[in-house]
Amino acid sequence: MLGRTGTFSGRCRFELQQSCHSFSSAPPELLRLHYPAGSESRKYRTGKEAEPMSPAQINRILKANEYSQTLPRGPASHGILGFHSNMLPSNHPSEDRRSSATCLPGRGGVLFGVFDGHAGTSCARAVSQRLFYYIAVATLPLRTLAELERAVEEERAVPPLLEWHKHPQDHNGTDGGANSFHSLRNYWQERLQGEEEEEEEEEEEEDGCRLTSALVNAFRRLDYDLSVEAQVHLSMSSPRRVSLPGEALSLSSPLRVALSGCTACVAHVSKGVLHVANLGDSRAVLGVKEPNGSWSAVSLTNDHNAQNPDELQRILGEHPPSERKTVVRHDRLLGLLLPFRAFGDVRFKWGAEMLSRVYETRPDVLTAVSEASRTQPPHYLTPPYLSAEPEVTLHRIGPADKFLVLATDGLWELMHRQTVVQLVGEQLTGLHQQRPIIPGVGTTLGSLQRLLLERKGWVLSVLEDQNGATHLLRHALGDDGYGAVAPNRLAKMLSLPPEVARRYRDDITITVIHLNEPDL
Repeated sequence: MLGRTGTFSGRCRFELQQSCHSFSSAPPELLRLHYPAGSESRKYRTGKEAEPMSPAQINRILKANEYSQTLPRGPASHGILGFHSNMLPSNHPSEDRRSSATCLPGRGGVLFGVFDGHAGTSCARAVSQRLFYYIAVATLPLRTLAELERAVEEERAVPPLLEWHKHPQDHNGTDGGANSFHSLRNYWQERLQGEEEEEEEEEEEEDGCRLTSALVNAFRRLDYDLSVEAQVHLSMSSPRRVSLPGEALSLSSPLRVALSGCTACVAHVSKGVLHVANLGDSRAVLGVKEPNGSWSAVSLTNDHNAQNPDELQRILGEHPPSERKTVVRHDRLLGLLLPFRAFGDVRFKWGAEMLSRVYETRPDVLTAVSEASRTQPPHYLTPPYLSAEPEVTLHRIGPADKFLVLATDGLWELMHRQTVVQLVGEQLTGLHQQRPIIPGVGTTLGSLQRLLLERKGWVLSVLEDQNGATHLLRHALGDDGYGAVAPNRLAKMLSLPPEVARRYRDDITITVIHLNEPDL
């Protein structure tokens, strides 16, 4: 639907054209994970002791979902050199998703997103496939939308809105088929109907403010459509309805999508201007090269959870004082949900009567979602409690801004942002530059040999992963507490069976976007 996908070939080129806490001081020493007693000789399902993983096995797991893309120099890339991405599941199937695409018509731009699902995979899957279309429609000039509408009315081929950049294992197509297209078309029709009012507003708004508004509108509208589609689906259900075989298990079932949820962190880059729209607790961190050669990590997002005092006050202020002790309990929304903003999760948004109807008429769908989603939350008095309005940050990319890291909270729970930027920065420098060793006065042969051995070890470490996202995964799981990777620790983390792995880490999804060449 309104998109096309480029061909994947490893490092290819398109010819088109937390931790829950933030630290302001130096990163603390990473906490060492503690394994269950006897984990080194744990006998898993086979009843046999697990064999140690070989380096080749480790690399196969770490690199199974890696993807690298170089963008052509010129206006079509909007100043982006390329990007690296990778995913490492903990849940099976993974509840994380990622997306990247180039907007084709209008002013264009390049979009990147990471999506962290919960209560199932359906919402993250749908949002990762649909949100960029909504952003495209929200940002397109009205004359382009009018051309799209005429093409649909005349049953002509509709020009693509997006050029997708996908790993072969990423889900293709759009979720929901005809329903998705119908909802998207309604969105652009409403924009066209409000043409006169919108044109007056655009004359007053600067480009940056206009795009900020467009991103907010796109997020909110998609969440609204997910809710409406689920309600329409519910209205067609008879009491105690019995589904056809396999129907309730469909990942694209509107009710299943709406009952699950996901956070989103999206970056839009156009002509050297970066917008980051964040919803939830994934993060965007900018890697900046300082004049003295050091690296600085600049956060472009705020976590939307109880650890953010402003967000906590926002939530409390939207409900009566009588609910002050129940709106947030144990740092969770209504004692259940960690993020305070998310797509889907209609059991924190719909009225109690509508939710009761779901529980009464669609037990088949409820059995297909997580157990936590099958009952109405406690103290459910003044919904909605959950918002899908993103917080948008604008940043004009400067020469010192070398890369941007988007990642779900699975990475930030294991690694501080400064460590992330330091690792990516050193890797980029190592890939682009190998400084010669120039012996100084008094340098002995022995000291020179030691320098060469240290250099060899450093180069091997940096060049082990050509993909920056894979490099971060390797260090996040295998860090020895001193900045190096401990192979045994890494092997243990990767060999944990699914039912155990989730106790030590979440799904991790990372995209590293290269903005400027490292200084040579």
